[in-house]
Amino acid sequence: MTDRPRTSWLIPALLGSAAALGASALYAVSRAREAERRTPPIGDFITVDGVRLHYVERGQGEALVLIHGNGTMIQDFLSSGIVEDLAQRFRVILIDRPGYGYSDRPRGVWTPRAHATLFQKALQHLGVTQAVVLGHSWGALVAVALALQAPHLVHRLVLASGYYYPTLRADVVLASPSAIPILGDLLRHTVSPMVGRALLPAMIKGMFAPAAIPERFDREFPTDMMLRPLQLRASAEDAAMMTPVTVELQRHYRDLDLPVAVVVGGADQIADVGRQSQRLHDELPNSTLIVVPGMGHMIHHLAPARVIEAVELASKQSRAAAA
Repeated sequence: MTDRPRTSWLIPALLGSAAALGASALYAVSRAREAERRTPPIGDFITVDGVRLHYVERGQGEALVLIHGNGTMIQDFLSSGIVEDLAQRFRVILIDRPGYGYSDRPRGVWTPRAHATLFQKALQHLGVTQAVVLGHSWGALVAVALALQAPHLVHRLVLASGYYYPTLRADVVLASPSAIPILGDLLRHTVSPMVGRALLPAMIKGMFAPAAIPERFDREFPTDMMLRPLQLRASAEDAAMMTPVTVELQRHYRDLDLPVAVVVGGADQIADVGRQSQRLHDELPNSTLIVVPGMGHMIHHLAPARVIEAVELASKQSRAAAA
């Protein structure tokens, strides 16, 4: 009897792997469609430079633009409760950043400045000539870039739980493979949604830690939408970009000639308060720092009154400067 070739296992293994990937792809498609069925678009759409953006408006008055962070979408602010309050005094505009919620994300390098250019044109399309801009986390970088590029548009800035200066971050390293074209596409359409589903509870817990996850967020925020392939790509690309883009932006912070309110949880475990928010405050002479003790990264959920206070404080500072 002759020995079987040592490579006889290869073909069954390849067939098995292909079958597993095929099943994973079907699972990813099915779960993405189910997530979108349960969470349909809640706003309107505009197309800017060929990019279709999903946005929501609430209230009337002075324009207030809210820019969400990495991994989330419009519903992040809506489920925090701050929109309901702010809409009593402002025309609140929320836009799904490219690749999140129901906004498109064409292939390209989506830096904060690229986001800012798109947002500037979108706001012009919506008839906004001046606005207060609030950015949370990664969205704070977009808010800063927008203020730098369009000082005539942004006359007050509120930065919540932001990351402004480059540091070594494990999440940047971990996100890099999923941000690579072809390899990332394969991962996002097969195994990444399943892995993400297993890791998501711990990730969300870390966003709020050391505080507990608010019941309203748990009830209203559509976490399944975060695991769709396009949104996974957007999140991975933004995470991979985070450190490099701050190297460029930090050289221009002193050019921010407008009132800036910086609000952050004192126990933020995502963006170190001293290295990020405190340092930015020290660098900006026209800034105010609000630190909420014991609160984590999702400050608009954990201390909504203090975030609203930051918006109103920036408003008062702007009126005083104009007087």
